[in-house]
Amino acid sequence: MSEKNLLMLGTRKGLVTYQRNGKRWNVRDTSFLGIPVSLTHVDSRNGTWWACLDHGHWGQKLHKSTDQGKNWEEVEAPKFDEGMEVKTGDAAAVRYLWAFAEGGSEYEQTLYIGTEPGGLFESNDGGNTFSLVESLWNHPSRNDHWFGGGRDYPGIHSIVVDPRNSDHIYIGISCAGVFETFDRGKTWAVKNKGLRADYLPDPLAEVGHDPHLLVSCPSQPDALWQQNHCGIFRSIDGANSWQEVTQQNGPAKFGFAVAVAEDNQDRAWVVPAVSDEVRVAVDNALCVCRTDNGGANWTDFRAGLPQKDCYDIVFRHALDVTGETLAFGTTTGNLFLSNDAGENWECVNSNLPMVYSVAFVERGT
Repeated sequence: MSEKNLLMLGTRKGLVTYQRNGKRWNVRDTSFLGIPVSLTHVDSRNGTWWACLDHGHWGQKLHKSTDQGKNWEEVEAPKFDEGMEVKTGDAAAVRYLWAFAEGGSEYEQTLYIGTEPGGLFESNDGGNTFSLVESLWNHPSRNDHWFGGGRDYPGIHSIVVDPRNSDHIYIGISCAGVFETFDRGKTWAVKNKGLRADYLPDPLAEVGHDPHLLVSCPSQPDALWQQNHCGIFRSIDGANSWQEVTQQNGPAKFGFAVAVAEDNQDRAWVVPAVSDEVRVAVDNALCVCRTDNGGANWTDFRAGLPQKDCYDIVFRHALDVTGETLAFGTTTGNLFLSNDAGENWECVNSNLPMVYSVAFVERGT
């Protein structure tokens, strides 16, 4: 797979786009200056750019661009129907746009957005309108066993569409766990076997787990990884079972982000942090951990990363990989890049706003 040459950062003060020039990365442009951009996506089928905005006053907004960020058009963001409730007496309203995915090659006009509080929305007209996938919202586990993890309500932060079959989709929910459909959302199955939720009375409960991020290997889609609140977990059988691959005597345990190599299901990266209410770099020293054997062993890499008085963490969507190139952004506005699969790092910018998301995309014009 060829490496992608644009890097899109959703930050507290706008969308910052970098472009590769040899081994260097330079700022190409900035959009939505001063406005929080929680997430971005470039549709591989038609090149449309999407940006999810988190206005403090105006709420959640959705914009698209058909000329690679030169001009943006606002489209109506997903919303719950009037009268819908998260719980009895608690009106449902979209508080965060937390996941974005395209519907696959079979459905060229289909897009998905995951929200807090726990809504999966689908568009079948290229994003002009979105409707709630009621089958997931009405799942019998939602009312009593879905809850917020660090936020007020449960949220859908991961949507993984199988590249071999667009009817096959995985959803990651904090806190509920992993759900799977083979019929494009008509029915759903819980896929949490092997996960552990230490904070529950029954750590092996069917529902109530907290995957911080769920990803699959593009070339081997049955191999899935999740950075979970309670460790790192891997599945090689399409989420039918999960195995914990947490580092037993090292930093690779708690964190938010996880990335898997495009062409190797056994190679993955995480950026560790101190758990629960602390949420800073382990020992105030930033590192990236990589496994090359499916989590049996982890190596932490630190060259070029701050090793003293560091309070950075990396949000769940703020780590990405293309080929041998990795990038991540931090909560204190640092952007780090590696050209050798995470072994050595350079700080591209230490003056950015808080970084919410990082994504490599194809070169623009």
